[in-house]
Amino acid sequence: MLATSQTRSATKRATNVSLAEDILVQAKALHINISQAAEAGIAQAIARKRAEQWRAENHAAIESSNAFVEKHGLPLANYRMF
Repeated sequence: MLATSQTRSATKRATNVSLAEDILVQAKALHINISQAAEAGIAQAIARKRAEQWRAENHAAIESSNAFVEKHGLPLANYRMF
């Protein structure tokens, strides 16, 4: 996920965003900074999407590793102290 310090120091660019009116009214009543909240939400969505893509791209390798462990056990399991 993007660190807060990274997004604060980044160059800002104005954009238009459409929000449900009731959400906007509630946010203003609670003194929520709409731009900061939108930026944080988008950063979270980016992180989730990247994680989802990583899992999809690495699915075969993860399945192969899991199959190996299921068949042969954990490598170096004899050296575990717990």
